Amino acid sequence: MSFWISIFGGLLIMMGHHARSEALFYYFRLEDQVPENHLLRLIEKHISFGFVRERLKDSYSETGRPSIDPELLLRILLIGYLYGIASERKLVEELRMHLAWRWFTGLGFDQEIPHHSTFSKNRHGRFQESKLFEQLFEEIVRQCVEVGLVQGKHLSVDGSFVEANAAKESRIPREQLVEAAQVNHTVRQYLVELEEQNPVEEPVHQQDRVSSTDPDSTYATKGGTPARLGYYDNYLVDNHSCVIVGVQATAARMSQETVAAQDMIARFAQWQGRTPVSVAADTTYGNGEFLQWLLERDITPYMRDSVHRKKSPFYGPERFTYLPESNSYRCPAGQPLNYGGRNARNRTYAYIGTRKRCGACSQKAQCTSGAFRYLAIHMDEPARQRARELANTPQFANAQRERKKVEALFAELKNQIGLRRLRLRRLKFVREQFFLAAAAQNIKRLVRFLSQPTTPMLTATT
Repeated sequence: MSFWISIFGGLLIMMGHHARSEALFYYFRLEDQVPENHLLRLIEKHISFGFVRERLKDSYSETGRPSIDPELLLRILLIGYLYGIASERKLVEELRMHLAWRWFTGLGFDQEIPHHSTFSKNRHGRFQESKLFEQLFEEIVRQCVEVGLVQGKHLSVDGSFVEANAAKESRIPREQLVEAAQVNHTVRQYLVELEEQNPVEEPVHQQDRVSSTDPDSTYATKGGTPARLGYYDNYLVDNHSCVIVGVQATAARMSQETVAAQDMIARFAQWQGRTPVSVAADTTYGNGEFLQWLLERDITPYMRDSVHRKKSPFYGPERFTYLPESNSYRCPAGQPLNYGGRNARNRTYAYIGTRKRCGACSQKAQCTSGAFRYLAIHMDEPARQRARELANTPQFANAQRERKKVEALFAELKNQIGLRRLRLRRLKFVREQFFLAAAAQNIKRLVRFLSQPTTPMLTATT
């Protein structure tokens, strides 16, 4: 260390100058460099990853060279999702320099870091076959339930569009897939999988144009944004704790959101041994089939009926009274409307008046402009009516406020974890990304809950 001494205006100034030097040896422990309240230290303290070896033990041979520890690979991948590093190549580079990351993975300075290609090889092999990332997610949710963080009574569900790792220019007419398969491995594998699923006849793809880069992706939009190739990431969330209790990757179709919601709710109810009390969602989920599904399971639906009734000067269905003994409706004037059949396409039942009764009715001008009244009742009308009645309650307003937590989780997914655009392709690998991202989000909340200081009970004195 040297010093510079200068005199300016009679003042003596001593300015230090640091000479860059490097010692030949350093002695310190990684253990001493990680603060007690560091996220990775809290994870190490409260969460065990021992299930990884048990899950994968049948995937390894008893002979040959020892392979890389699968728990090590999982810990490295988890670091990437905890700190928003999507690229495995970049993750390995950062791991070389980050002390806390090395400590969490158990890699000393004299140990070699796995090559980034190792993750891809295991993803297409052992990890995919064993559903390791799904197992990790379920283990974290199970622990959240066991420690009392998740109550599981009031849930919210929503889906978010995540852009695929494919450009819209990669879309080709579906008829050209066979030709493209001759030079494109992804398309060739895609067609083979379709044939294996249905060896008699190839299923008809829902889209006229399919991406040759990621054939499973869907060209769609959500929230008024320009159409892109992507998937839906569906979350089922416990309102009390903001813990994700269900994850499902689907095609970017609104019809798939309610299908995913049913699967996630049913699976979580099986874990808990009981169904939730209520489920909140936006209007997209308020279709008759989903509302009826919830009604059959005695789950309160806090979502608006998705049928947007046009403003009409005529009497609405709510003005008519159903008569179950005769399967008919009574109009406000007291006249019957008899059953006229069902419309399978619109999922409605028809109830029709007569020219004689409606023509002479004093309330005809308020009821219909036709010769007689035609009343279309949805097949799931009782469930829809129940949802409409709940929409006017204080509990509905509170549930809708709680539902905003799902949107906050999607914001965290895209802004902090960095999953605005997927890195992997094909639905099976996209599913793994969603499971690992949700597990990382839950881990943060779990260790924060378990690390809260406990207030000791004070003994009462007289």
